[in-house]
Amino acid sequence: MSTEERVNQLRGYKATLNNPNVSDEAKQNAQGMLQELGGDRPREEIHHAQGHYDKDPMRVNAGLKAAQNNPGVSQSGKQAAAEKLDQTPDE
Repeated sequence: MSTEERVNQLRGYKATLNNPNVSDEAKQNAQGMLQELGGDRPREEIHHAQGHYDKDPMRVNAGLKAAQNNPGVSQSGKQAAAEKLDQTPDE
């Protein structure tokens, strides 16, 4: 089974667990299958399977700059973003 097929199965079982219209028996079965398949983090697994191991430095810098101007970010968060931005090498 390919990684993508395995991830799709994991996604289906996770959806089953979060569906209010699914019986408790089906949810128990889905939980068992998740454990049998070895995890419930399909997004992370597909990310690694596609070869995306490192974050794009330009996107990281953009996120740090955005955090500094976001009114929903605390002052300590803004300061931490500024410090990280100062530490990142310019690309």
